[in-house]
Amino acid sequence: MSNQLHFDLSAAARRAMLAHGFEPDYPPAIATQLEQLRQHPLPANPSARDLRGVLWSSIDNDTSKDLDQIEYVEGVPGGGQRVLIGVADVDAFVPKGSPIDQHALRETTTVYTGVDIFSMLPEVLSTGLTSLLPDQERAAVVVEFTVDAQAQISNTNISLARVTNKAQLAYPSVGAWLAGTAAAPPKVAASQDLQQQLHLQDAIAQRLRRERSSHGALNLETIETQPIRLKDGSIEIEEEVKNRATQLIEDFMIVANGVVARALEAKHLSSIRRVVKTPKRWDRIVEIAAQMGTHLPANPDPKPLHDFLCEQQQKDPDHFPDLSLAVIKLLGPGEYVLEKPGEPSQGHFGLAVQDYTHSTAPNRRYADLVTQRLLKAMIAGKPSPYSDDELASVAARCTLMEDAERKVSREMQKRIAAVALSGRIGEVFDAIVTGVTDRGSFVRTINPHVDGMLVRGQQGVDVGDRLRVTLVRTDPVQGYIDFARA
Repeated sequence: MSNQLHFDLSAAARRAMLAHGFEPDYPPAIATQLEQLRQHPLPANPSARDLRGVLWSSIDNDTSKDLDQIEYVEGVPGGGQRVLIGVADVDAFVPKGSPIDQHALRETTTVYTGVDIFSMLPEVLSTGLTSLLPDQERAAVVVEFTVDAQAQISNTNISLARVTNKAQLAYPSVGAWLAGTAAAPPKVAASQDLQQQLHLQDAIAQRLRRERSSHGALNLETIETQPIRLKDGSIEIEEEVKNRATQLIEDFMIVANGVVARALEAKHLSSIRRVVKTPKRWDRIVEIAAQMGTHLPANPDPKPLHDFLCEQQQKDPDHFPDLSLAVIKLLGPGEYVLEKPGEPSQGHFGLAVQDYTHSTAPNRRYADLVTQRLLKAMIAGKPSPYSDDELASVAARCTLMEDAERKVSREMQKRIAAVALSGRIGEVFDAIVTGVTDRGSFVRTINPHVDGMLVRGQQGVDVGDRLRVTLVRTDPVQGYIDFARA
């Protein structure tokens, strides 16, 4: 829109990073470490398996360059399939305690602000040497497991390997093709072998998803947004919806993370787990379900909640993302915790899994890099490189900075939306209530998906309520978008 405000979003993103405890600039010692890497490239590990000839492929966002994992599936004698997940060996380039590692521990996560990406690791690594880019030989940690016809997991293994990504693919085009709503993307269309590979991966992932669902994994379908800069400099907000390709990767990663967690437990190694404990506002989830004619038990239980969500998705698919959003807000955020061998696992409520650690995105998350070091010590038969106190400290830092990352992302989403909607004051939108706090009540509009505060007419509303709201003010400097109940 030509009447949009002109506002420096990149400068605002940098200010938000600093305000929430991030350090966008790398310290000088990192440049020295990178120069040493350039002058002395790492030799290939002679003990690593040579899996460069395997038909590996990656599926990620259209613009992703920090590729963390690749996948491959093959049949096994007696039925079933063998799934291989190759994860970038970041630790090989980032030794524990090195300047890059110290900075990564301080940040703990890559932050995607919608306008700029603030990488946990220098981009020469995260989008270069440690990224599983196509047609480039890379070091990887490979997680393997066999899936039978009943989606049971067996014959797990974790090893080091040399790999080459044969095809970098993207969620939107692969997802549409798998769903039968679009033609195959060019790389897929050009290879019958790759087509067969992806169909097999999709079938296995759907089988795994059904099995997880039977144990109460929550069926949630949210709509994310990303800003699109138009040629005239204005900004539009584009929706990103989950599809078969995002589900495929999600299902494979959940199993891989479970395999990793159980492997570390079996070797009596402490680890960092990702947990979502008892929902913060189960009573409100029960209330929302009752309004839709479903009775949920008084005590939190993922299985009946899953059944309710599946029923609502079939009944009212158009509004299901709104219901999912309300449930996610009421469940509350997850956290990282120290898990000692032999102690009861706190589990992950939303995924209906007891064994869950983060291990498949070491370019983007520090917890995954720590887990990778634990795995490499396990493979080599060496003691853990971390004490329990160190792991507990890392877990607390990761939780703290993940919360900060959410705040930065949320603020920037609001600033971007404030610019995009600056020319639409007075328009009326359908919305859902996403939060009720001492600071006020918050809503998300349905089209486009924009978060803001309800500054008039907020009395008596609660999370999950649907409203009509009028846009009354936008302020990109503060990140304010204000609505009044229509």
